[in-house]
This record gives sequence, C-alpha cells and structure tokens, in this order.
Amino acid sequence: MNQDNRRIPIRRALLSVTDKTQIEYLAKGLVRAGVEILSTGGTASVLKEAGIAVTDISDYTGFPEMMDGRIKTLHPLVHGGLLGRLSEDDDDSDVMHEHGIKAIDLLVVNLYPFEATTQKADVTLDEVIENIDIGGPAMIRAGAKNSQRVTVVVNPKDYEMVLEENKTYKGISDTTRYTMAGKAFAHTARYDGLIANYLTAKSGTPEELDFPEYLSQQFIHRSELRYGENPHQKAAFYIEKNPSKGTIGAAWQVQGIALSYNNINDADAALSCLKEVGPEPACVIVKHANPCGVAVESNLELAYLKAYATDPTSAFGGVLAFNGTVTEKTAELILSKQFAEVLIAPEITKDALAVFAQKKRMRIICSGELPDTQKPWQNFKRVSGGLLVQDADIGMIDINEAKVVTKRQPTDDELRDMAFAWKVAKWVKSNAIVYAKDGQTIGIGAGQMSRVVSARIANMKAEDADLKVTGSVMASDAFFPFRDGIDAAAQAGITAIIQPGGSKKDPETIAAANEHDMAMVFTDMRHFNH
Repeated sequence: MNQDNRRIPIRRALLSVTDKTQIEYLAKGLVRAGVEILSTGGTASVLKEAGIAVTDISDYTGFPEMMDGRIKTLHPLVHGGLLGRLSEDDDDSDVMHEHGIKAIDLLVVNLYPFEATTQKADVTLDEVIENIDIGGPAMIRAGAKNSQRVTVVVNPKDYEMVLEENKTYKGISDTTRYTMAGKAFAHTARYDGLIANYLTAKSGTPEELDFPEYLSQQFIHRSELRYGENPHQKAAFYIEKNPSKGTIGAAWQVQGIALSYNNINDADAALSCLKEVGPEPACVIVKHANPCGVAVESNLELAYLKAYATDPTSAFGGVLAFNGTVTEKTAELILSKQFAEVLIAPEITKDALAVFAQKKRMRIICSGELPDTQKPWQNFKRVSGGLLVQDADIGMIDINEAKVVTKRQPTDDELRDMAFAWKVAKWVKSNAIVYAKDGQTIGIGAGQMSRVVSARIANMKAEDADLKVTGSVMASDAFFPFRDGIDAAAQAGITAIIQPGGSKKDPETIAAANEHDMAMVFTDMRHFNH
C-alpha cells in the first residue's frame, strides 16, 4: 500500500444515514465547499427540510426505491461511482463515461439499528430481520475497498475532521482515507458479527440460545497502557461500543498519571464488590484484585475508617472505591491515613479534587452513578487455543431465604452480618473466607489451595489489625468438605457461618456447628472466583 499522501478533493458525496446526528452540519459544510450531494429517502428529506440542495438517489439512478426501501442504492451508478478507479495504473474513466457513472468521492453511511432492535422487549424475529441493513454495508465495503480515491465515514464524530481537512488542504489525504477505510471495515465487521451471533443463537436448541456456534465480538481501542501485568508484557485497554453507566468502560479519569493494566483490573474488582454491598454508604479497598477491607456505615468517612482498619498494611498502595460522593472531608481523611494508587467513586467534588491535587500522581476516577441492579452479561477468558465463555455471576441470595441447618437460629445481627460477608466473599478469590461483624470485614483469607488455610489467614489478618474475631460471622464461597473448618472457626470465636452446603460431609459440619452452639445457614449457591 503506497501511502504518498495524495490529496483527493471531494466533489461529490453520498449521504445515507440512520443516525441523523450532525448530518445537517456535515451537509452544509459540504455545500459551502461546492460539493454535490446525493442522498437517500429519510436522509434526503431531513436535508431538504433544512434547505440543503440534494439530489435524490432515485432521481440520479432513474430507478425508484422499492420493496419498502430494501432496494435503493444497489445500482451500478452507485457502486460504479464508488468502485471506479481513476489512477494511472487502473483507469475506469472510459467505462464510467460510457455508462454515465459519476465518481463519488465521499460516502457517509451508518446502518439500520440492528443491535438496538434486538434489545427491545418482546421484539419479533421479523422485526429483527427487517433491521438487517444490506445496501449500507455493500456501499461501505465498496467505498472502503477503493480507499485510494474514496473517503468513507461511518461515525458522526469524524464529520468535523473530514470537513476541516478538505477545506484546509483542498482534499483528503491517503493516510486519512486508509484510516477511515479501516474504521469502515471494523464497523461492518461488528455489524455482521452481531447478526451472526443473534441468528446462530436463535437457530440452536433452547440450551444453546446464549452461546452461538460462531462467536464474534468487537471492542474499541481506548488507550495504550505502559505495560501489562509485568513490564515485559505489552497491553492496551478496549471498551464496549456503549458501555453501561457505572462500569470501568464508561468511567473517566479526572486526575493522576495514566492508568496501568493492574490499576484497571483492580478498579474493576473494587467496583464490582462495591455494587454488591450497597446501597448503604460503603468503601471497598482492593489489593491485587482481592478486597482487603470492606465496610458499610452511616457515611463514607466511617465506612472508609472501618474498611481501612481491616488490613492497613495491604491497603497501602491499594485501590479505594466509594459508592457516594467523595467530599473534601473524605479526601483529607484518606490522605491522612495512607497512600493509594487509585480512587474511584460516582462523583468527586471540586474541593476534594483540590485536596487530592497534593498527590498529583494519584489516579482519581469518576464512575458515574452506579446502577441499582446489574444487567446480565458474559465473561470471557482466553485459554491457549480457545476462549471460555460464561454468564457473569450476578446471582445473590436473599438472606431471609437462606436455609438454617443448625439447632440454633441466627440472631438478627448475625443474619445482617452474614448477608454482608456473603456479598464480600463473592468477590474474593477462591478459596474465599470472610470474617465480618457490624458491617465490617474483620479478616479475609483469599486465593488459597485449602479452605482451612484461608480461614487461618483471615484469623491472622484480624490479629494483625488488632480486631476481635469473637462474635464475628464467617462466609465461605463454597462448601466445607470436612468439619475441621467449622472447628477452626469455633476456636477463633466465630458464632455463625454462611456457606453454600452441598458436601457429602454436610451432616458432619452441621453436627460440628451444633456442638459449638453455632448458627449456620446454607445458601445453595456457590461463588467461586478464579
């Protein structure tokens, strides 16, 4: 590909868009530059109503739109105008002249809203099918293939750039056209992938509906990262096209040096746990993708103090997450206690940012308002030669529906603490053990090969932080295979346990709890987190 940056002036443009954002602005700019505009159906109507001179595509081709608009641009005068080569080596000008084909230099197209249609409640298959664009992708691919001459624009965000370049330099450069061609093919690739995913899933058995035969995914490059988990690994951050509010993909940074791979991973872990333990004012502190301190309280300052108290050593250099507005008071408290790599919250006040400015390298991120409920989504994990796909773990039990399996019933306070500990344990790496009391994590054991060892670590963490385990509850992300875990908990001073149950040895663990006069509930739901 010879990118010598020749400038191709825009003399004729074809505009055909479903998303009419800024289309009048673009068209007016093109008219001022002396560009002839061709347009289709709805786009032409919008432009005419705005007083912009356009030629209807049906008038240009001499062929009316038909079949409810299914056929309007599938015509040699359109595709010949896009595909015609006018270079020294490949000159189609004689053929174009013979058949009255005029060169189209700029193509502006975006496609029928297939994705939005599939997400409508009670949408029918017929409605989905009607929102599969045929003419649009065909034109985009034709124009992008001929990017030596044709500029293809599929995103309204690029309108201003194209107008300015054409005005300033009297044409569009090779570099810009090739760049836009790449965007165009990525656009149609995503579109085709969405259609393929939807239709192959619909054609499967009921058990296969969520997992199509061929899986196509596309994410948008957001930023280069300094490196991955380690300095010798290259890395970048990609996001969904329209990330949901309250996610890392939709968050924005307001202070500090660039985010690293581990910063983003840890911030996502913190945000996930935070969404679980709310809606009361809450603080989550994460280190190496594990919560090391979590608390809920009457205000964010108290929540932070209790979360920090769980494990001050691990909190150093960690990621702090809050589910409310961080104020000057919160900021001053944090800086008086610790160094943090990242802080993320729905909103940070100007006064708080003035305080954090003392630590210019500290990364401050706004998540936007956190959602009340989590929508279903899928997790992907690359393995050598393949990809694991699963539903995201958005399941959570109602503590009042948990099954009490011991003679002693849990108290109201124990139930409340078990519900809190269970929500935290969901986001701790397996084998996960969480000790909690009064809306505060007392000790956390994470990522061990043995559940008993995780319990010992939780106890050790509590002792190191000078927190009393006696009277606390314990949550385990999976069942106890033997009674030794129950015995160790009783020895530490745990009074109530929440766990999934489901082990062959459940009768033994229940008996052990009864011997120690402990309350224990089964959730019948496991939360492995690897």
